[in-house]
Amino acid sequence: MKKFNFRKVLDGLTASSPGSGSSSGSNSGGAGSGSVHPGGTAGLPREEIQESLTSDYFQICKTVRHGFPYQPTALAFDPVQKILAIGTRTGAIRILGRPGVDCYCQHESGAAVLQLQFLINEGALVSASSDDTLHLWNLRQKRPAILHSLKFNRERITYCHLPFQSKWLYVGTERGNTHIVNIESFILSGYVIMWNKAIELSTKTHPGPVVHLSDSPRDEGKLLIGYENGTVVFWDLKSKRAELRVYYDEAIHSIDWHHEGKQFMCSHSDGSLTLWNLKSPSRPFQTTVPHGKSQREGRKSESCKPILKVEYKTCRNSEPFIIFSGGLSYDKACRRPSLTIMHGKAITVLEMDHPIVEFLTLCETPYPNEFQEPYAVAVLLEKDLIVVDLTQTNFPIFENPYPMDIHESPVTCTAYFADCPPDLILVLYSIGVKHKKQGYSNKEWPVSGGAWNLGAQTYPEIIITGHADGTIKFWDASAMTLQMLYKLKTSKVFEKQKAGEGKQTCELVEEDPFAVQMIYWCPESRIFCVSGVSAYVIIYKFSRHEVTTEIVSLEVRLQCDVEDIITPEPETSPPFPDLSSQLPPSRSLSGSTNTVSSEGVTKDSIPCLSVKTRPVRMPPGYQADLVIQLVWVDGEPPQQITSLSISSAYGIVAFGNCTGLVVVDFIQKTVLLSMGTIDLYRSSDLYQRQPRSPRKNRQFIADNFCMRGLSNFYPDLTKRIRTSYQSLTELNDSPVPLELERCKSPTSDHVNGHCTSPTSQSCSSGKRLSSADVSKVNRWGPGRPPFRKAQSAACMEISLPVTTEETRENSYNRSRSSSISSIDKDSKEAITALYFMESFARKNDSTVSPCLFVGTSLGMVVLISLNLPSSDEQRFTEPVVVLPSGTFLSLKGAVLTFSCMDRTGSLMQPPYEVWRDPNNTDENEKTWKRKLVMNYSSSSQEMGDHQYTIICSEKQAKVFSLPSQTCLYVHNITETSFILQADVVVMCNSACLACFCANGHIMIMSLPSLRPMLDVNYLPLTDMRIARTFCFTNEGQALYLVSPTEIQRLTYSQEMCDNIQDMLGDLFTPIETPEAQNRGFLKGLFGGSGQTFDREELFGEASAGKASRSLAQHIPGPGSIEGMKGAAGGVMGELTRARIALDERGQRLGELEEKTAGMMTSAEAFSKHAHELMLKYKDKKWYQF
Repeated sequence: MKKFNFRKVLDGLTASSPGSGSSSGSNSGGAGSGSVHPGGTAGLPREEIQESLTSDYFQICKTVRHGFPYQPTALAFDPVQKILAIGTRTGAIRILGRPGVDCYCQHESGAAVLQLQFLINEGALVSASSDDTLHLWNLRQKRPAILHSLKFNRERITYCHLPFQSKWLYVGTERGNTHIVNIESFILSGYVIMWNKAIELSTKTHPGPVVHLSDSPRDEGKLLIGYENGTVVFWDLKSKRAELRVYYDEAIHSIDWHHEGKQFMCSHSDGSLTLWNLKSPSRPFQTTVPHGKSQREGRKSESCKPILKVEYKTCRNSEPFIIFSGGLSYDKACRRPSLTIMHGKAITVLEMDHPIVEFLTLCETPYPNEFQEPYAVAVLLEKDLIVVDLTQTNFPIFENPYPMDIHESPVTCTAYFADCPPDLILVLYSIGVKHKKQGYSNKEWPVSGGAWNLGAQTYPEIIITGHADGTIKFWDASAMTLQMLYKLKTSKVFEKQKAGEGKQTCELVEEDPFAVQMIYWCPESRIFCVSGVSAYVIIYKFSRHEVTTEIVSLEVRLQCDVEDIITPEPETSPPFPDLSSQLPPSRSLSGSTNTVSSEGVTKDSIPCLSVKTRPVRMPPGYQADLVIQLVWVDGEPPQQITSLSISSAYGIVAFGNCTGLVVVDFIQKTVLLSMGTIDLYRSSDLYQRQPRSPRKNRQFIADNFCMRGLSNFYPDLTKRIRTSYQSLTELNDSPVPLELERCKSPTSDHVNGHCTSPTSQSCSSGKRLSSADVSKVNRWGPGRPPFRKAQSAACMEISLPVTTEETRENSYNRSRSSSISSIDKDSKEAITALYFMESFARKNDSTVSPCLFVGTSLGMVVLISLNLPSSDEQRFTEPVVVLPSGTFLSLKGAVLTFSCMDRTGSLMQPPYEVWRDPNNTDENEKTWKRKLVMNYSSSSQEMGDHQYTIICSEKQAKVFSLPSQTCLYVHNITETSFILQADVVVMCNSACLACFCANGHIMIMSLPSLRPMLDVNYLPLTDMRIARTFCFTNEGQALYLVSPTEIQRLTYSQEMCDNIQDMLGDLFTPIETPEAQNRGFLKGLFGGSGQTFDREELFGEASAGKASRSLAQHIPGPGSIEGMKGAAGGVMGELTRARIALDERGQRLGELEEKTAGMMTSAEAFSKHAHELMLKYKDKKWYQF
């Protein structure tokens, strides 16, 4: 019988059902309520495109997480398996092994991880969380699962200890009691060490929480219990009494044994270390304050900062290592956090960049009663993980193979490229490896456990991250790994700012003037373009050769203020502004002087940063070819760039902001277009704006204003109300300021007190205030805060509430988007999307030509025609003509992305120029010609041909047929939310539209019909970090910055979800446990207890009894049999139940086989006895019985 697939039936119904709404006009602005709108090209029958994608191709699942674990709290190491585990404050656990072995798992409760304990060489891990729950994780599978959980109800967990090769876990609590848990069954034993029995009866005070538990290396039947107040109890488990007690005046933070079991060392809150001998417990055998000042004899040493942890490790051929964190003197407050290594008489202090969370000494043997032979120290910092090599005298660190430095500077933007040219990774790595740091240990990374192979996924992937300090990092993301390839520093283009210069120029760039805001990369041509927060664009070209040259720079004056227009007559308005008036006053080839105007003088034509004027040495790699800067206009700073695109084939870069559009020829280094958004419509503006009277007061001190607003008048808001990249890179959550007013639109979402809808408010320049204006602002009541902050996918601005007169004037304005008509009262619209493509610029065009698609925040699309010189020689000398074509398309909401398909439904890629080294001296420059790849067939230029243009906004997606400009399909993606990120991607050699919505939904639609393929509520938007870093790419891949330090990758491909197990590494590999060293006859006779210690006999239910049920509750985990039987419905639930049924069936078959064998044995015995009985009575007569 053929299998019935319900989802395929739904696909067929969706494809055949017509939309309930219609929009027959080519420039229709509103969409019908139906999801699909069939249409056709006027006068020509539209060919039906057979779409191969169905919903069976799509499924959402997380793949791997890269980066440093955010807010770490705990560290553990398995010395046999050689894997490392890190717990975090958010309940996450990262398990690391050899490169490629990187696993992420999460506690469902989200409680902070207090402590981690490996079951050494058993493939299991115990975690203790802040909600007083113990969890047992199974690591023998690629995705670890919880087997058991034990929830303590009446006591709080403070410390755990699991002896090597033991199944009994010691658990210390805040009340001072010690409980014992069976690891196999995860049931509490009835054996309890109560605090009042451990201390002396004469003691009147509570000893405090348990801070340490460990069994004696000499005798497993003795347990060392450390209490916070300085009491240490040596407990005899068999006799259930304290063998000895130790008291000290200072609080204890940690304890560690000497391997012989005769001495132990304690670290205290006064910065001292005490060494105790079991034979004389009355006083310390030795007391030292390593970092205290030497005092005269008889006087107590000076107190220092607490030593939070100490480890005492012995060596066979050298002095023991004493390693501790903290303990510095109080008079050195400026000293950084440090780790101190004492080896013999040598004391080495290793200063760290971040506070130390935890450290562990890695030793050769897992047995505590042998010489430990330490070889490394793993140090977990708040924002880094380092491993120190103890085998070398200078203690170098190992080179970390994991991408733990993603957050070296806060990430401000990301880009993801799958299936890029395969030679790029090798090229970038060969350049980047020359600039790697030196001085690492020459030994291999000691965390080398697990197993990993490449798997079936072989296509190259590259991730690019932009950072707040202006650096850009290229990462090799192939095969589920992440490795640094190349690092580019954009700040080297500019002069270093002197102290106070940033304040004088612009307060926005005071902290991070070089922060990267947007990046655009063409992998084929290797052209790289970046825009920064200080309103600049840098174009980079790739070269294998070093060069020393001057940096060419252009300064662009972008000005368009509707308020300054004094009611011009429509007839007298020029149809198109003079291009010569848009060019900058002078073409600067060596940077600008960036002179700050004196107080009281309005700034004008001054950029925010100064480009270097001297020749600059540029190493191999990406080299700056052109710097474009927007300048101050009449005392107002330039607005940040909101869209960016570049075409290597045309030699043109375009970018826009809340003011207008700039188009630059980077081959000839000239400005082609610098125009306000309103001027792009010429006289064909569909929404006639009513100009407003000029502002009454324009002469103010401009030095007091930042690029975004009024920081001088509201200094307390300067650091809280900043650019969008700062809100996304903030490591610590801050309270929402009351001055931020929530948007009034029902379609807007709020994150951290900010409106995140791109259409909730259009961008506007920071306005200046007089003292009278300030008094007006201060009179606003509590219901109308003086500031309103709107976070947009394009930009985020601070605007002031308008007065009554301004509101009356604004009432004449008409918004292009119905979703923002209630709150958007400003005429300015931002450029939100740009796209270069060979297309039909006008309705009557019969052939394709170079075009620039321009999308705005009001949902308008303007096609700009690019007239390029015909030959390569003329391209370097003849000017490029850039003119709006007069073609307009409209959507609901801000435009996010463009793409084009040919008449067969194949995705068209923008044309590009084949890369060549610009500094290659071997080639003849005169005979060289540019090699262009146009990515379309010759038949596409035939008369009457057409192409499909896909446009997606924050509300809907439309498919137009060009050149007829007929709207073929419309899909209203969301009404109650808005789209944050949309991309046209290739999946299984077919194109689809992928969208990430602010309400957390990920939606996939086929092209060109816009049929929904997938709609999953994946991730609610909880942070602007996710909104600004989420990006899709080809082959069903996506990523976002899940925390300030971690990148989360996911897939929406069903095939990849099915094969994810093959791509992940194995955490557990079968390794034989090393044999214990032979102690010798004398050590066995005199070195310790000769009796064997049976924990099962002592802690088992038969001798210890059952623990109180109210003390702890056993919870079966999802990885256990009980948890699997209780799995939820759905596909995974069905598979789980099928697996359980299969196991049960196999068990029943085994039992049946055993019963059958038993019956056969019984039958044979019966047959034998019957035969013997027959022979016995065969010849007897009846009377002989």
